[in-house]
Amino acid sequence: MAQDPSTRRSDTQLLRLIPNMVTIVAICAGLTSIRFSIAGEFAVAVYLILLAVVLDGLDGRLARLLKAESPIGAELDSLADFLNFGVAPGLMVFISTFDTNRSFGWFAVMVLAICSVLRLARFNVDSRAAPAGTKARHFTGVPAPAGAFLVMVPIFHMHSCAAGDFCAGQDIPNWAIALYMLFVGFLMISRIPTPSPKSISIPREKARFVYIALVILLWALWTYFWQMLMGISVVYLVAVLISALRNLRRKTDG
Repeated sequence: MAQDPSTRRSDTQLLRLIPNMVTIVAICAGLTSIRFSIAGEFAVAVYLILLAVVLDGLDGRLARLLKAESPIGAELDSLADFLNFGVAPGLMVFISTFDTNRSFGWFAVMVLAICSVLRLARFNVDSRAAPAGTKARHFTGVPAPAGAFLVMVPIFHMHSCAAGDFCAGQDIPNWAIALYMLFVGFLMISRIPTPSPKSISIPREKARFVYIALVILLWALWTYFWQMLMGISVVYLVAVLISALRNLRRKTDG
């Protein structure tokens, strides 16, 4: 007797589940980062957010490589990004910084989280509306992972001062950090064109210099980890502000 097609079991290859497994691990990293922030172990919390950034870049590429892209995978990725880059970094800064002005600090955390989820929702809508095969040469607004890096600058500053090798002045006032968090939230939901790795091209004959620069960067990260994280974040922020000024000038001239 033939089996009813409606009751036939639907199987899937284990390899096709790997991208979603990577996303689940990223969610676990974000949740564990919050746990270590509550415990006051902010260095470990930062490492876990960095791990989440790496996993966020890996899951999509694995999905395309294994031809395992799916609607549930896209939704999982957005939920992971919201937790890892919209919630965990803001809580980390709040717990480590706001011994006073806690209500204003918590307001900044909430606004940052809302801006992050709006940024992710806009990205999902724009991605679905874009013609198949098209690749944007820049991001619109600061992406969620980059926003997480920018938000954690006060943490990078704190550890740089603790290391004793570099400290840019005295402790940053709580109100200044709260305003800075609000500013990062604004950058995330803005229409500012921000740099995308997909738009960067290197002449083939100069590729060797990229490899040398990568080795230097890895050495600098190993030797001056917190200072380099802060420096990279500041350089990226300056690039975003330059892009905003160019975009404003282009609209004014037009």
